[in-house]
Amino acid sequence: MAGVSKRRPDRFSARQWPDWSFWATGEDGGRSRKIIVVANSVSLLLLIPRATEIADSGRNTWLIGAALAALACYGVGYSAALWRGPVASRLSRGVAVAVMFALGAAPALLLGTPDYLTDMTYAVVIGLMLLPLRCSWLLGFAVALLQVVWMRLGDGRVHWGEVALLVGVTAVLGTVFALTFTIGHLRAAREQVRSLAVARERERVARDLHDVLGHSLSTMTVKLGLARRVLEHSGDVDRAVAEIRELESLSRQALSDVRATVSDYRTVSLAAEIAGARVALRAAGVRAELPTAADNVTPELQAVFGYVVREAVTNVLRHSAAEQCGIRLGRDWVEITDDGTGPSGTVAGHGLTGLTERLAAVSGTLTHGERPGGGFRVLARGPAPAARPATAPAPSAGEEPA
Repeated sequence: MAGVSKRRPDRFSARQWPDWSFWATGEDGGRSRKIIVVANSVSLLLLIPRATEIADSGRNTWLIGAALAALACYGVGYSAALWRGPVASRLSRGVAVAVMFALGAAPALLLGTPDYLTDMTYAVVIGLMLLPLRCSWLLGFAVALLQVVWMRLGDGRVHWGEVALLVGVTAVLGTVFALTFTIGHLRAAREQVRSLAVARERERVARDLHDVLGHSLSTMTVKLGLARRVLEHSGDVDRAVAEIRELESLSRQALSDVRATVSDYRTVSLAAEIAGARVALRAAGVRAELPTAADNVTPELQAVFGYVVREAVTNVLRHSAAEQCGIRLGRDWVEITDDGTGPSGTVAGHGLTGLTERLAAVSGTLTHGERPGGGFRVLARGPAPAARPATAPAPSAGEEPA
């Protein structure tokens, strides 16, 4: 909405213009807006006794006609300001409030009766709704003060009942608008939280599917190629059938992982990922230097390091054309290196970006890049514990594995 302050728009504060944009973009399609407008328009029935009193005042016919016309326009303007004012610009809001005050004061000025200023409550309410509170409060105070002074200068006494009615009705309607404003922004915030939750779940599923299918399909592709080469060159049917059986097992496991990922039930084991990496690298003819166990890794880092191993080995199979791949583990770090010459991740893709996000969730970090002697290196570190037993420290950025 044009002209609304960007500073805490959900606050009904004294210094900023109220942001009613949720009326135009709310999840109920403006139904709350219609209800508020209709309910407040019903309060205009209180002007009927005033119109009757003006008509029976016995004043000049032209003055009575002008006062009644102003009163009718006042009622119509109130409903129009309720409907259009909240989504209008600052200038339009100011004009609407000025017109409402002019129409509301017209009967009292035309007929010289300060009691009629009580009807100004609708104009003050529009001011409370559309203007910063520091402005609308001053306008409301000015109207009440004007009525008291006019009564005192007129017949020498103040009709406090009329003044109390002006102040009371204005306070009630102003409170209703403040509550409506707060509730509307709470609903808008709830809708935003819901949208963010949906987006976050989509990102999770996309990231997990990338991790699951990327590794599984890469391994299956390698094994299919191996089975094809075996049949083409050696005719060793038994070995080819063994590879195909492993492919069948891999495809079933991939399907199970996809289902578990969608249901958010999937868990990752570092030991299982290292075993899977051994199978995949062996099928691709890559010499693997892998740890025999992963028990020394901190338990809370086992799952996220499993994702790191899976993604890094997938990159080795798909991009690096490597002949050797090594994995080293520490209590709070894991390092994967290869000697490939291909683009094994020189540009961070979805996989490495996803790993960075996963490690950030456990206060860890991910570094990756080309090695000085050739190849590629991925190093994941978890949060350093306050105290730990003497184990191999995490290698530095320029340090090569032993």
